[in-house]
Amino acid sequence: MAYETILYEQDGAIAKLSFNRPDKLNSLTAAMHAEIRDCLDKIEAAETRVLILTGEGRGFCAGQDLADLDFSGDVDLSYTLETDFNPLVRRLTSAKFPVICAVNGIAAGAGANVALACDIVLAARGASFLQAFARIGLLPDAGGTWSMTKLAGPARARGMALLADPISAEQAESWGMIWKVIDDDALQDEAAKIAAKLAKGPTKAYLSARQAIAAAGINTLDQQLDLESKLQGSLAASDDFREGVDAFLQKRPADFKGS
Repeated sequence: MAYETILYEQDGAIAKLSFNRPDKLNSLTAAMHAEIRDCLDKIEAAETRVLILTGEGRGFCAGQDLADLDFSGDVDLSYTLETDFNPLVRRLTSAKFPVICAVNGIAAGAGANVALACDIVLAARGASFLQAFARIGLLPDAGGTWSMTKLAGPARARGMALLADPISAEQAESWGMIWKVIDDDALQDEAAKIAAKLAKGPTKAYLSARQAIAAAGINTLDQQLDLESKLQGSLAASDDFREGVDAFLQKRPADFKGS
């Protein structure tokens, strides 16, 4: 498939997917979702060990492109969510490799929630997050009610959902919604630096850590201890664990293969 609305780069184990409708603040259409699905298929089929997700131009993603919807009758947003947005969020959160999001500008509506679904979220200092749904009579979707509540707490989640005011990158960082704020002109370099580090790391350990952290919100302490024991037992049988121990004892850098 030739891409018209996204950019895709594969540099060894590092993949980069960029939303590429800068004149529309990278708002998402059905055609764009189809390209994203095809691109993720290619990324998953490659020897990918980390993915960078970002946007072209002055915005990361403004969410659903309303002009792409048919308003001649009742609009079935459930269909749009179940067909496009929910599968995308699920693919990002269940990926077999870490996903870095470099939020280069405004992340609004579902665009904000796609960003928050990623493992490590970097935001340019000039970026902002906006749960704009209430402005058009909707509630945050694409996992927004879940991610906002988990990351910022219910009080702040209600404030963001009901007031629909933009949250600066610095505010998102202070609330624990993102990993770090980066100067605008250094954002992509920082994302690339982190990607290079993760691409050389123990991929299975990363996946297990993500699984355990995701489960921590619903597990009791006993359940979490059991899960950690199960996952750690599996990792102890991995080649990367043996390499990590050997490297530690030999006082050299580890050469992880992701296996």
